[in-house]
Amino acid sequence: MQSAERVSRDKSDNFVFQRSLLAYCRASEMVHGDVLEIGTGTGYGIDMVAPHTRSFTTVDKHVPEGVVFADNVEFVRSKVPPLPFENGRFDCVISFQVIEHIGRDQDFVREVYRVLRPGGRFIVTTPNAPMSLTRNPWHVREYSAAELANLLGCMFDEVEQYGVFGNEKVMAYYEENRRSVERIARLDPLDLQHRLPRWLLRMPYDVANRLNRRRLLARNTELTESIAMEDYRVDDVADDCFDLFFVASKH
Repeated sequence: MQSAERVSRDKSDNFVFQRSLLAYCRASEMVHGDVLEIGTGTGYGIDMVAPHTRSFTTVDKHVPEGVVFADNVEFVRSKVPPLPFENGRFDCVISFQVIEHIGRDQDFVREVYRVLRPGGRFIVTTPNAPMSLTRNPWHVREYSAAELANLLGCMFDEVEQYGVFGNEKVMAYYEENRRSVERIARLDPLDLQHRLPRWLLRMPYDVANRLNRRRLLARNTELTESIAMEDYRVDDVADDCFDLFFVASKH
């Protein structure tokens, strides 16, 4: 079964997938030179960013299946932190929906800073905690805008704060999802989702999340399938953004 933490092209994932595409699209407009991606995932963003770079290195603890890498793309299998690269190797680092999985987040940020050249930028996205509908046991933590700004600001000289927002169509889907999640939560009157250890909740979370997304697709097929990348936008950060989209600069 596809984990909810590996966004796929499955139609039931479209709400999340299109939002993820926007991050890569915006990054492709901002990167240059030698670029590192932390968190390859299924590799769907490589072809969007790599053509805009001199070299594109992508690192993940899992090998993406069925991905054919272009000549300027190198895949490195590794857990992070630390990062298996020398100081000042990259002009830009991108990492989308990864930092919430990192236990040693301060070490992670420190390593990103280390491998960046002077003038380099770190482009990072992560779920916006106030918009989460339930506990995600795959996440070590989720950040508010202030928390992520403080984390990045401990190392980086400048932190630009943006968020990923959706239009009316996206918000209609979000509200359907919210109501569905609330119905599922009634089956947990003891609030075990916040009491049990994360590792114990991962499989039931994946099963429930996948079934919920597929029910939403069946009930709202036209709405679910019609959501496109253009239905999302990057704007100044606010509490009601779905993802934080921050750009940290090393002077």
